Amino acid sequence: MTQAPVALYVHFPFCVSVCPYCDFVVYGGKDARGPTNRIDALVDALVAEIGLRAAPGTNLGSVYFGGGTPSLMSPAQVERLLAAAEAAFGIQKDAEITIEANPGGGERGDLAGLRTAGVNRLSVGAQSFDATELKRLGRRHARADIEDTVRRARQAGFDNISLDLLYDVPGQTIESWRDTLAGTLALRPAHISAYALTIDHPDGDDHLPIRRGAATWRAAAAKQQDPARAADMYEIADDAFSAAGLNWYELSNWSRPGKQSRHNLTYWRGAAWEAVGPGAHAFDGDRTRRWNSARLDTYLAALASGSRPPGADATTDPATAQAERAILALRTSSGLESASAEMSAVLEWGRDQSLLESAEAAVRLTRRGRLLSNELFARLLPAS
Repeated sequence: MTQAPVALYVHFPFCVSVCPYCDFVVYGGKDARGPTNRIDALVDALVAEIGLRAAPGTNLGSVYFGGGTPSLMSPAQVERLLAAAEAAFGIQKDAEITIEANPGGGERGDLAGLRTAGVNRLSVGAQSFDATELKRLGRRHARADIEDTVRRARQAGFDNISLDLLYDVPGQTIESWRDTLAGTLALRPAHISAYALTIDHPDGDDHLPIRRGAATWRAAAAKQQDPARAADMYEIADDAFSAAGLNWYELSNWSRPGKQSRHNLTYWRGAAWEAVGPGAHAFDGDRTRRWNSARLDTYLAALASGSRPPGADATTDPATAQAERAILALRTSSGLESASAEMSAVLEWGRDQSLLESAEAAVRLTRRGRLLSNELFARLLPAS
């Protein structure tokens, strides 16, 4: 890596079931257990890859267990992975250690055990508090499961809890969205991520083929989405979160003071991070991204033989890298402090369109700019 990594992402690719909108590298149901426990084999492989990616003494500021449903791991497995990361990189004493969890008794995991293992931040995949929307999204939990998971997490000692929400969901109404927001805020989370449902069809060896049923679902769901309604939902959420003391700090993220996701800020600030697991992406802090291929069998086989997993990398040209750094900065409330001459005309256009405003020594998005950010970002990228 050009720079020492300040964060580590660990991808856990198993879920009890796979939601039709999910684009992450995920294997569902029997693929996790099968005739033998593949989670054990995965953890062995992750430990091995962490060792092969070692950069001793870098002292990570965050470790993020994402997926998939990494809360399906036992506390002992998580503790083993953290020990491997400590040996390979070093971990700061006050590092943010996050694990994603799905609500529900069979998926939220041993929260007390995970807290004892060293996890200090919990990201709960709530998505919606509406039973019909949850069913439509292929989610297995109910509203009561979200509430119960947060209650149990606090009992286990978690004081840094984030909830993930989706809007512009097929069949969703303004009223049901307001109800989801009310249910979310009643739980007093430290952090909220709210994303518009994105219907994608990704390809490449860092993704898995889209299942036929998921492709059919996506085609139908896309026809039921409404950009104007989505914009209204974003503004309603922004107002509700702000009134509850959660401040916007990135396009889709709000937090209480001091509770921003340190791990995700690594991405938005363009710092270097390491990543392990099938389909995981790493960044060298300059212009090169590296990724592992998504196929679990080849991933496990490579690590079992002592080799790094198959994958690839790509280096962007300097102009594109500069534009990408500017776009990442503009996604945040801190904004962009300096820009090249080539970007100045675009930024001036953004001010003329009320997409940008001055903030201390930086320029940042207005709320209108947040809603229309892609219009600005597309202009910042060099012409292809």
